[in-house]
Amino acid sequence: MWMLSRPNMITLTGFIFLVISALLSYTFDAVDGKQARRTNSSSPLGELFDHGCDALACAFEALAFGNTAMCGGLTFWYWVISAVPFYLATWEHYFTNTLILPAVNGPTEGLMLIYLVHFFTAIVGAEWWVQPFGKSLPFLSWIPVISEIPTNKVMMVLMVVFAVIPTIACNVQNVYKVVRARKGNMLLALAMLGPFVVLLGGVLLWDYLSPENIIRNYPHLVIIGTGLAFGFLVSLLFLPFGIANALTARLNDGVPLVDERWVLLLYCAYTAALYLHFATSVIHEITTALGIYCFRITRKEA
Repeated sequence: MWMLSRPNMITLTGFIFLVISALLSYTFDAVDGKQARRTNSSSPLGELFDHGCDALACAFEALAFGNTAMCGGLTFWYWVISAVPFYLATWEHYFTNTLILPAVNGPTEGLMLIYLVHFFTAIVGAEWWVQPFGKSLPFLSWIPVISEIPTNKVMMVLMVVFAVIPTIACNVQNVYKVVRARKGNMLLALAMLGPFVVLLGGVLLWDYLSPENIIRNYPHLVIIGTGLAFGFLVSLLFLPFGIANALTARLNDGVPLVDERWVLLLYCAYTAALYLHFATSVIHEITTALGIYCFRITRKEA
């Protein structure tokens, strides 16, 4: 009865829960390396866990933000602008053997900004994000064109212009320096981005041909399925080696052979099984080779 008489408390509690969960995830992600060094249990498996879980977190962070900001189909593009810098950072790490982060970066300031967004939305309400930008921020209503665009769309454009593009440029520049120093071929280095381009292009092509308009009507399923495939590609690149898998679809005069919603569910199930098989296989091989356990810091007896 108390909740029924105060329905806003349900929304407020949900946003606060998001903030607490995200902060806990951020904290644990930051201290796992220190814990491994303190217990002398650092291994390639731990680093693979770190990168693999972070890659999956891109999807779930995008879903949480998309729900908070009432983005609808736009949520997929918020996942894209988080996945692209992440993949290029992993690609850069492959060549430089160093995770180079600028003064302002996604894993720290970017995540803290997301947490503040959840907290801010708990105060002003989710509707703030779908109203015109000029109404959400009246002191900027004098800016032409964008003042009538929904706030969540304007924020996405600002993130692309001031965060994603500079980060990508920095990644490419750092890789180019290493490739040039080694007298290598930059085109071959860029070719390693192929699997991710195929994945993203395949999903966009699927949406373009889709009579169901899957990104708009089923963004959560698209992001979960593609996020799992993305985690698989990131882990393969980190190991490091890479493959490209093309997903094709048969068309019969433009009429789907089966209900597309079932295809989308099958896509999610397939990528989940693919990632689970990959993770268990790699964990088994690394633990066997190094004589360690997966979730225990003691070593196996010789």
